[in-house]
Amino acid sequence: MANLFKEFSVRNFKFNNRIVMAPMCMDYGNEDGTIREWHYIHYVSRAMTGLGLMLIEATAVEKRGRTLNKDIGLWNNKQMEGLKSIVYKSKESGCAIGIQLSHCGRKSLLTSEDIIAPSAIPFIKGSHSPREMTLKDINEVIDCFREAAYRANIVGFDVIEIHGAHGYLINQFLSPLTNHRKDHYGGTVENRVRFLSDIIKAIREVWPKEKPLILRISAEEYDEKGNHPKDLADLINLLDKDLLDIIDVSSGGVTPTTVHSFPGYQIIFAEEIKRLTGMPVIGGGLIKDPFIAEEIISNNRADLIYIGRELLRDPNWIYRASELLKAKAQFSSVSYEKAWKKNLD
Repeated sequence: MANLFKEFSVRNFKFNNRIVMAPMCMDYGNEDGTIREWHYIHYVSRAMTGLGLMLIEATAVEKRGRTLNKDIGLWNNKQMEGLKSIVYKSKESGCAIGIQLSHCGRKSLLTSEDIIAPSAIPFIKGSHSPREMTLKDINEVIDCFREAAYRANIVGFDVIEIHGAHGYLINQFLSPLTNHRKDHYGGTVENRVRFLSDIIKAIREVWPKEKPLILRISAEEYDEKGNHPKDLADLINLLDKDLLDIIDVSSGGVTPTTVHSFPGYQIIFAEEIKRLTGMPVIGGGLIKDPFIAEEIISNNRADLIYIGRELLRDPNWIYRASELLKAKAQFSSVSYEKAWKKNLD
């Protein structure tokens, strides 16, 4: 059997295969942070395609943590209701489902909000400058992550992914490019990782021990003075790994740098993070060819593969991959399974 379609276990929780739908910003929510019917159709239909794990888009833990006013959120109970319907129906299809909890910090485009960051450095020169966070601000945001995680558990999510990548707030604390603080949340590696460490501990206070917790990182910042894979590994190795389960490895987004991308361009970063931390990793980056995905898993370069916009272009990618790799996919119904059998028109 193809290794891409083998089960993966973490904390006694099983994913049916190694294929993960990456969280992607949809920018289509209501202004109050609730989902639309569109989200229900979008996510439930993807859950029916045989995914091992589906991660819901970046979901803000507070109002000012959104990039745009159409980002969805989980900072109040009203926002839970629509998400419950997605979770319930997705699980009926046998798909594990997670949510990515996020705060964009200085990358927010909502100029009407109080935009915060570890240091008062704008994302783009000449754009609005964020306010440097006080210790009170830091504690408030940590509380927001805790409260959002509490709601995520009530909603019924199987997994939480903490968004520590792409230049969002946690990434801003981790990076020497964006964190110029002089207190115990800035400067040394131990200080720059403290905000993330505090968030992980706060989430684990309310997130059941049997449920996995994933951290997404930008392993390469594409700037000589920024973080590189070895730096991220050093940061991760300072965290309490008993609280964390998987590292989702991406790159870029801290500064507006052009990235040379190609199929599998981030897998080398996933390999290094896996080697240096000893933790399971999700790797990806323009993975379109199922044979490339199979090679990555079979050669132990990553433990799971994330597929992003390719699943928007081709929702049946997993069924097609199972045919090419001669593996058995998980079908949501007998009708779907029959449709993919050979010689059936």
